[in-house]
Amino acid sequence: MMRGVASRTHADLLTEYAQQQPAFEALLIKGHSAITTLVHAAGIKIHDITARLKTPASLAEKLRRKGRYSQLSEVTDLVGLRVITYFEKDVTAVARLLEAHFEVDWENSVDKSKMLDPDRFGYMGVHYVLRLEGEAQGFEVQIRSILQHAWAEIEHDLGYKSREAVPREVQRRFYRLAGLLEMADEEFMAIHRLSQDYAAQLPQRIQDDPENVFIDAQSMSVLLHDPTIRELDQQLAQSLNLLLLEGWPDSERAQRLAAALHYAGIKSVGQLQKELRRQSEQILAFGVRLQPQLSSVWSPAGGIAPASSVAYYAIWVTLHAGRSLRTLLTLLDRHQHYKIDGEIIRATFQVMNTE
Repeated sequence: MMRGVASRTHADLLTEYAQQQPAFEALLIKGHSAITTLVHAAGIKIHDITARLKTPASLAEKLRRKGRYSQLSEVTDLVGLRVITYFEKDVTAVARLLEAHFEVDWENSVDKSKMLDPDRFGYMGVHYVLRLEGEAQGFEVQIRSILQHAWAEIEHDLGYKSREAVPREVQRRFYRLAGLLEMADEEFMAIHRLSQDYAAQLPQRIQDDPENVFIDAQSMSVLLHDPTIRELDQQLAQSLNLLLLEGWPDSERAQRLAAALHYAGIKSVGQLQKELRRQSEQILAFGVRLQPQLSSVWSPAGGIAPASSVAYYAIWVTLHAGRSLRTLLTLLDRHQHYKIDGEIIRATFQVMNTE
C-alpha cells in the first residue's frame, strides 16, 4: 500500500499523492485512533492530539526545497500527528509509550531537545516517524508540552527556522524567552507535584488538625465524604423521603462549594465542622422546608447531591449576615443549570425567622 516507484519526477509524486489521498486519510484516522487509545489507557493527561495531512502545496514546496525524494514513501511527514501534553515530563512518558507499541523509524526520528546547544534557542520536543503493523507508509508524530507548542507556533509565525536567520538584535530576546519558557515548564511541574502531595496528605491533616486546613477545592473534595456532612445529608434525605445520591458526576461541585463557603466567611475545615455540628438543627429545618420548593435542583437527578447540607448552611449564614444572596447563588450555580429562585429562598428564610 502507498509505495512509490523509483526515479519518479516531482510532478509524478504530486500526482501519486493526489491519487492516494483516500489511503492517506485512512492512515491518518488509524494512527490518531491508535495513539489516542494508548494515551488514555495509560492514564496520561494531555491537552490535545491533533492530526493533519500535508497539503499538495506544502508537499510541492518540500520537494522543490529538498529535491532528494524519488519515492513518495520517503516523505515521512505526509501524515502528521501532534500530541500536546500539559507538562514536559509527560513528553517523555508519551515517547516511551509510543516506542513500546509502534515500529519506530529511528533513522528519521529525533529528540530535538537533546540536540540543542546550551545557548541555542528552540523548543522543539520529540519527533518520531512510526509505522502501524502492516503499513509500508510511516507517519510523523510530534510530542510537545503546551509551552513547547506555544514556542514552536510563535517561532513558525515569525518565520525564523534557524539561528542564522534571526537578526542579532532579536537573538538575545529569543534566548531570554527560551529560558523563561524552560523555567515556566519546570515550575508548572513543581506546582503539579505539590498539588498531588497536598491532596495525598489531606485526609490525615483533616483528621489531625482540621483548624489549620483551609477550605479549597481539594479539601472540599475530601469533605464530601466527611462523617459530619454525610450524616447531615442522610438526615435531610430521610426527612424528605429522597435518595442521597452516590458518585454524583459533578467535577466542579467541590470548587463551587469552597467558593460559597469563603463568601459566607468559613475559611477552615475545623470551623466548618464545628458550625455544622452547632447549627445542625437549623440547617436541617431550613433544608427540609426549602428543598421541596426547589424542584429544579433535585428533581432531574431524583435525589439529593452530596454536601447539600453544606450548600444550605452557606445560604443560611449568608442571609443571616445580610450579604448578597445573588452573589452566593452565582457561586453555587455558576452556569445557571438549576436557575435557583432567590426569592423563594429569601421568603423561606424570613418565615423561619418569624416563627
